[in-house]
This record gives sequence, structure tokens and C-alpha cells, in this order.
Amino acid sequence: MSVSIDAAWKSLNKHQEELCGDKVEILKTEESDILILADGMGSGVKANILATLTSRILGTMLREGAQIESCVETIARTLPVCSVRKVAYATFSILQIYHDGRAYLAEFDNPSCIFIRNGRIVDYPYEVREIGGKKIHEYNFTVQKNDCFILMSDGVVYAGAGSILDLNGWTWEAVADYALKCTKQSMSASRLAVMLSQACEELYEEKPGDDTTVAVARVIERKIVNIFTGPPKSKEDDGRLMHDFMHVEGKKVVAGGTSANIAARILGKEIVTRIDSRNPDVPPTAEIEGIDLVTEGVLTLGGCLKLLKKYVNDEFDAEFFDELDADNGASRLAKLLIEECTELNLFVGTAVNAAHQETELNFDLSMRQNLVDQLIRTAEAMGKTVKAVYY
Repeated sequence: MSVSIDAAWKSLNKHQEELCGDKVEILKTEESDILILADGMGSGVKANILATLTSRILGTMLREGAQIESCVETIARTLPVCSVRKVAYATFSILQIYHDGRAYLAEFDNPSCIFIRNGRIVDYPYEVREIGGKKIHEYNFTVQKNDCFILMSDGVVYAGAGSILDLNGWTWEAVADYALKCTKQSMSASRLAVMLSQACEELYEEKPGDDTTVAVARVIERKIVNIFTGPPKSKEDDGRLMHDFMHVEGKKVVAGGTSANIAARILGKEIVTRIDSRNPDVPPTAEIEGIDLVTEGVLTLGGCLKLLKKYVNDEFDAEFFDELDADNGASRLAKLLIEECTELNLFVGTAVNAAHQETELNFDLSMRQNLVDQLIRTAEAMGKTVKAVYY
């Protein structure tokens, strides 16, 4: 079994604070995926600095293979001491899932992780280790496909305290029960993070009494998406590009009218245009037997990028997912890359588009290449492994 994680997070700032005192880092190494949630003491600027330092230090050290003892000791030595409480660090949760299925979780003073497997809350055993006077809960276990893990700051379990709910707030058990109901709908990490965050915001009556963060990780198999866009510089390379494109693992997307014609010709298939797209700003998609998605090029890639950048910039909410579920080429491609992709392979033709031949723009500045470059950067920011081959 070779696994990866679909991970996402959402934060609510404490009411009237411009900065969030929680920080999430999602890291990928050759051997594992790492999710870190740090909660800085207090709120505002100081909490944000504490959480950022904690998450960055932990992430850098773990990525380099450091042990948890070294990480915690470094945190204790590095962060400033609170003048009131005489405490020098943020609380944190670290989830590391290896590609072979092994997993490790370390928690320090954050609410316990919610483990969901096969429609049930799972209670994993843990060991308590004292490191530098701090009690760390450690879990070692093996994951299965579709396992779901929810890390959270204490703002989640205290949501609604003293207002909608009693002084106990939402409580861990209530959060777990709500998350369990949500996961029965088989949703992505980003959708679950949005639902949990929205529930917290409603319980706080849109005035969070504390920084509130949920970070969700779902265990998934490697999912590869391949995109062919733009004709090769030499027509003689049409067959080579299509051979490479069709003989790799994963879903196949062809973006661009000329690219679709090349694919249909080499495959010996017909192009069937769909006319049911409801977005007049996005050209209709088409169908070619053996290809998962066929779209127009520049406009569709541009529309897809707008959605991906919203996602990367943490601008996703319920309305965002309504747009993501829309039946048009840009939304379908964005949804594929957000929810069904861990690795992206790009097969890029370098022929100058005929529409640009009369301009002074060289290929490096052409619209298509610009969009490809943006797609690479954005997909990498989403945590995808990206490879591009040019023809």
C-alpha cells in the first residue's frame, strides 16, 4: 500500500483580532506527509508569532529527521517566556503519516485528535512521555485508506461557551459526533474543514471568543492527474507526446482545441462536443473516448486557476464548493486537482499558437506558457508533486 494524505485547514480569528494565534503547516517529504497545528499563547500578534515560530521550527526539524525530544527542547529554548504565566511556548499537535502506512502523532496540550475509521470514532492507545518537564502524548499506529484525522485548537471545543451552549462549550465529544456525521457523506478534507469551521462560527455567533482552527487529514491512495496542453513544436512529435501521455498511470485531461484534435487523430477517435455547460464565460467541454476530460485551453485554464488560487489563499467556503461542483470545464478541472490529485504530470507542447504568430511575444511570454507556469506554482503550493515535460 502506498498512501498519501488529503489535508486542509480553516481558522477563525478571535473577535476583533486581525491575526490568528493558530498556525498550520502541511509538509511533504520523500517518505511521509506531516501535518502540524500550533496554538500560540494568548491572541493577536504575540500568539501569531509564537504559533508561527513553533510550527516552522517543528516542521523544519522533522523534515530533516529530528526526534521529537530535540524538537520540544528546541521549542522550549527558542520561544520567549510569557511575563504573566512564565510559560515559553505554544501548544501543538504533530501528525506524520508515512507512505507505507505507518503513522505517528504527538500532542502537547491541544485537544485530542479525532480518529475516524469505517464510520466509527477510534480510540487509539497512547503513551505519555515527559520531555523537558512537558507531558507529550504519543501515538504509533498503522493507517488504512479513508481514515480521517481531525486536529484542533482549543477554540473549537470551547465554541459557544457562555452563549449558545453552557460553560463547557461544544465539547470534544460533540465535535467528534458532528464530524462523524459529516464524514458519512464521504467528503474531502477541505469540505469537512469548512463544515466544522462554519459550525464553530455559528456557535460563537460570528464573534469567536478564541482563535479557532481545525486541520483535517484523510488517508488516500496516490492519485495522479495528467494534463496535455499545446501542440508540440514539431508535428513529428505528436505521436511521441501522445504515447508518453497515454502510457502513464492516472487520469487524462486534454486542454485546448488543437491539443484535442491531435489526441483524437492519434487515438483514432471522434471529438464529441458537450453543449450543457451553464457558465457562458467558460467554453463547453468535449469528449474523446479514453480521455477523462477534454476542455478548451486558455479560458478554461484561467478559470481553473482562479479557483485554485482561492483555495490556496484560504478563500474557500460553502459558496466556493458550489462553484467547484458546477458543470463546466474550469470547475471540473479545478475539482479534479483539488480533490482527486496528489501528483500532477504536465505534457506541454511548445509550438507558438497561430493566434500569436503576428505578435512580438516569444514563447516564454505566451499566454499558454504563463498559465502553465502559474499552474505549476499553484499546484505545488497545494502540496501536489508536479512534473512538467516539454515537447
